[in-house]
Amino acid sequence: MMPGVTRSTLSTKPRPLDPVLAAASRVILGKDREIRQALACLLAGGHLLIEDLPGVGKTTLAHALARLLGLAFSRIQFTSDLLPADITGVSIYERQTGEFRFLPGPVFAQMVLADEINRATPKTQSALLEAMEERQVTVEGETRQLPEPFFVIATQNPSYQIGTFPLPESQLDRFLMRIELGYPERGAERALLAAGGQRALADQLTPVIEASDLPTLQREVTAVHAAEPLIDYVQALIEASRRDPAFQHGLSPRAGLALLAASRAGAWLDGRDMVLPDDVQEMLPFVARHRLRSTQGTGMARAEDIAALIRAVPIP
Repeated sequence: MMPGVTRSTLSTKPRPLDPVLAAASRVILGKDREIRQALACLLAGGHLLIEDLPGVGKTTLAHALARLLGLAFSRIQFTSDLLPADITGVSIYERQTGEFRFLPGPVFAQMVLADEINRATPKTQSALLEAMEERQVTVEGETRQLPEPFFVIATQNPSYQIGTFPLPESQLDRFLMRIELGYPERGAERALLAAGGQRALADQLTPVIEASDLPTLQREVTAVHAAEPLIDYVQALIEASRRDPAFQHGLSPRAGLALLAASRAGAWLDGRDMVLPDDVQEMLPFVARHRLRSTQGTGMARAEDIAALIRAVPIP
């Protein structure tokens, strides 16, 4: 990796999904960076967890991205009485034919919004494990493939709110990235209040690309070059996380693969065909925080500890 190479010193190609980013930014006001992160996650072929307070636009963001990317969309409202079969589907007996017929559940869509996922019991949450990892579901001994492409965007309320069940580590690890939206800045919130909300605008969005084009874009992301020193840098960050006393345990090899995939997607969105350390540093907090546990008794790793980890590892 050449010293001094940054995003600003590299020429870039036109960004092919700029219209998606622009259209989503007109719906989710003042959150351009978060929209870019969400889109990077989808381009990397991963699932996205959005954790924040109710009412900041989590559901609207998922709906807007589905419409702009031309994806078949379904929404599952997770509640304490939701059952696994309500997600995967059930077989019903048809008296006329004397046979059972499978009724697919809402998980059989290209983009599934698992809304307020941590309001369901762990048993129900686990119904998504196979779907997210293997893009298939097994019901009553028969395995059925899910549509291609397939994404889960889950929203989650903060764990201190009443009626929530924490996601187990195995479930959290299925999410390539975790982001927060946060409150809008003052100007964006003023525009939101004046417009009376943006959800109706999301319903009016039309696809910018076809869903069938997305796998091609994902292959382009996979082809973005990561030089040997860059891979060494990613490995150094992972190894440093395992020695860092701020964390109960370090990042796994799968987390390293997730970090590389997200970094490639970030570079591709910037119109570059190579990954820079800047890309890795940008994506690390969103790939790592939900996979690490703080030794300070605060649950998920703290943002300041991730920042300290980045500072401690030299750039090649």
